[in-house]
Amino acid sequence: MSRYWSDIVRSLTPYVPGEQPRLPNLVKLNTNENPYGPSPKVLEALRGETGDSLRLYPDPNADRLKEAVAAYYGVTPRHVFVGNGSDEVLAHVFLGLLKHKRPLLFPDITYSFYPVYCGLYGVDCRTVPLTETFEIRPEDYLVPNGGIIFPNPNAPTGRVLPLAGIEKMLAANQDAVVVVDEAYVDFGGETAIPLVARYPNLLVVQTLSKSRSLAGLRVGFAVGHPDLIEALERVKNSFNSYPLDRLAIAGAVAAMEDRTHFETTRQAVIKSREALVRDLAALGFEVLPSAANFVFARHPKRDAGELAAALRQRSIIVRHFRQPRIEQFLRITVGTDAQCQELIRALRVILG
Repeated sequence: MSRYWSDIVRSLTPYVPGEQPRLPNLVKLNTNENPYGPSPKVLEALRGETGDSLRLYPDPNADRLKEAVAAYYGVTPRHVFVGNGSDEVLAHVFLGLLKHKRPLLFPDITYSFYPVYCGLYGVDCRTVPLTETFEIRPEDYLVPNGGIIFPNPNAPTGRVLPLAGIEKMLAANQDAVVVVDEAYVDFGGETAIPLVARYPNLLVVQTLSKSRSLAGLRVGFAVGHPDLIEALERVKNSFNSYPLDRLAIAGAVAAMEDRTHFETTRQAVIKSREALVRDLAALGFEVLPSAANFVFARHPKRDAGELAAALRQRSIIVRHFRQPRIEQFLRITVGTDAQCQELIRALRVILG
């Protein structure tokens, strides 16, 4: 029945999310989910919302959540935009702030949703190659452009760009918006949000899916100058005036307020990552420096696709990207220590 499709649908190449397989005794290390559950205060807040009030619409502005984010980062609620996961926030960013006559710039190896949004919204784009060591080089972005976007830490590489590099981009591109996608920043990076006060062209996007263990709740936000936030609000209110439901708002507020749980689980993931890197290196893997809750690794003597298939036969799922420059890498989510050890034991057998 594709004869009913519009022309834009025919031209789209949709994003392919990480596989969600149903295998017995699965060790799932392919979608960068947090191995630790959300704060107990989140679960309490969710229970508090499951009553008669569900018949009513939620707050269209999610003011409680904007206030919680603003309080956490030391900005005002006018600097905060919230959405149904950071992917929805990014969709509004592409349409509202990054669609211009000059091309949008982003790395050649990065979050694969970026080119999908360009196709969906007709955004002209150009990729900028990472260095040979898979780093973002700010000097490569000092060219005329209609905007810049990149994850920090980058995905799927896990490498982080210091704030000095981000500031160099901001200072040199004051006529364009620079979007820093900080989905993984809490696992070893430094947020660029403090730079918002000095650079009105900076927008920082974050998610509660990773470091706050709320991938199943779908909450994301952006922090930037109120002029940028107003653009996103105009797009959002032309698309969906109630993107966050009552449960999402209540749970997200509780997650932002429980700093102790956040810090405890964040540090646990970082400690496990460091141990996983050591164990992979001992098996001969080359592992890129990671500031995320995953590692990007290759073995010089074994094909990555074959390794991923061999792990799958043992009910261990990792992510393998079949694209130029990184086809020999595996992206491995940092799981619990027990999951990481099961992975290492399986790799020892596979590698002989």
